[in-house]
Amino acid sequence: MDNYFDLGDYHRAVSTSSEQAQIWFDRGLIWAYAFNHGEAVACFERALSHDPQLALARWGIAYAIGPNYNKAWDAFDPLELGVALARARDELRLARDGRATPAERGLIDALTTRFADVDADDLEALAAGHAAYADAMAVLAARFPDDLDIAVLTADALVNVTAWALWDTRTGEPAPGSRVAQAQAILEAGLATEAGRAHPGLLHLYVHTMEMSAHPETALPAADLLRGLVPDSGHLEHMPTHIDVLCGDYHATVESNLAAVAADHKFLAAEGPLNFYSLYRAHDLHFVVYGAMFSGQSAVALRAADELAAQLTPELLSITSPPMADWLEAFVPLRAHVLVRFGRWDELIAEPLPSDQQLYCATTATLHYAKGVAHAAKGELPQAHAQRAAFAASYAAIPESRYLFNNTARDILSVSQAMLDGEIAYREGDFEDAFAHLREAIARDDALPYDEPWGWMQPTRHAYGALLLEQGRVADAATVYEADLGLDPTLARCCQHPGNLWSLHGYHECLRRLGREREANIIGKQLALAAARADVPVRASCACRLD
Repeated sequence: MDNYFDLGDYHRAVSTSSEQAQIWFDRGLIWAYAFNHGEAVACFERALSHDPQLALARWGIAYAIGPNYNKAWDAFDPLELGVALARARDELRLARDGRATPAERGLIDALTTRFADVDADDLEALAAGHAAYADAMAVLAARFPDDLDIAVLTADALVNVTAWALWDTRTGEPAPGSRVAQAQAILEAGLATEAGRAHPGLLHLYVHTMEMSAHPETALPAADLLRGLVPDSGHLEHMPTHIDVLCGDYHATVESNLAAVAADHKFLAAEGPLNFYSLYRAHDLHFVVYGAMFSGQSAVALRAADELAAQLTPELLSITSPPMADWLEAFVPLRAHVLVRFGRWDELIAEPLPSDQQLYCATTATLHYAKGVAHAAKGELPQAHAQRAAFAASYAAIPESRYLFNNTARDILSVSQAMLDGEIAYREGDFEDAFAHLREAIARDDALPYDEPWGWMQPTRHAYGALLLEQGRVADAATVYEADLGLDPTLARCCQHPGNLWSLHGYHECLRRLGREREANIIGKQLALAAARADVPVRASCACRLD
């Protein structure tokens, strides 16, 4: 028992006289709050092995096996959906005959509404269960106002009504149909208490609640409280970085995700790679790559990208239920994005294509895009055109079901198509056509649904601004960098990249060339701080600028 993962000391007393059942229930609940749902189910099952009448352990299985903020019903494959529904309904039915307090009984009854007795292929009816469950939990929270877990689970139910669409990012108001304001009020009431400030589920949910808002910095104190609270939960070690990256703290983004990766290594050693948590392990390394790219740390970014690609083996990606290739394969080519970011053109051109281009279809398309950019930057235009043609063919082979979190691989790679067209046209000397393509890439990038980190790995404005500067269009470039840095209202708050090294460099050059010396001095101070940890000299906001 002492060799189990270090999950901190969060505890909820439940209706059991078995010490072991209590221990395993606590572990299951913490893993559920940490979004390691498979391990949560295993822990709740262990609790039942010590106390078969512990009704809330059956509730825990049903809760963990069902939909969640990162996996709505429509993300379940048909086989998985049928199994989850049947298991949840069976466990909740058995829970009615188990031992439970009134509050526990209320949790069981409320969760039953989520798993309405409808056909597994009726996704609309299943989705309606989210609203019914949220309503039932709101009533339960009013009955038990001092029960912190019920409050947290109520907020969880409320945000799942419109998961990942909580706020209208253009206005800063709740999105249509969203119940985020109600969830925010519940969570902030909890944060006002000592117990709430030590609750892993509350802190986790508050980060999700605020990240899309107009003021993500509101969640910085909660994010800081979450760091180290559950040391061996990689996902909870990672979660503060959803706020860090939005606030321009790319160093914290890297460091907290490296802590998450270390925790993930422990889980991998114990449970192996063939489980759904592999998605979360990929997410943590993805965030390392993103933070390192923004802060100019090429070595860190490449190490993380290579580790991520190595763990996404054909064995893992060939699992069909859940369809792991659809969930994970688009993470494989992150190295290509890093090489584009740092202008390592010869390495990119030498990168081998996957041997199985059907399984690694998004990887193949990404590499053709990146190789095309490399050839264009080197002035090798026939080769760039050949890669553009190969990109089009490989892009057409990507199924609509291939995702990278909230975006389809096809939508993300539509950005690369416009980017590559722009890079080729630019090196052919057709600057107006090139800039039109780059503006189209920006429009496609901006239109991607919100994701953390963002769906496209290198802000499209970085290339556009750099090439505008190369053509002497300094005022236009300044406007581009102001938008990317969040110095004007062009972009929604959650799509800005404050304090990033690359746009600071470009904006500082613009200000100097425009004679705006007082502003240049201020931005220059920020640039010096942003560049301090970079392991490469930064000469432009995009390596595609050659002057």
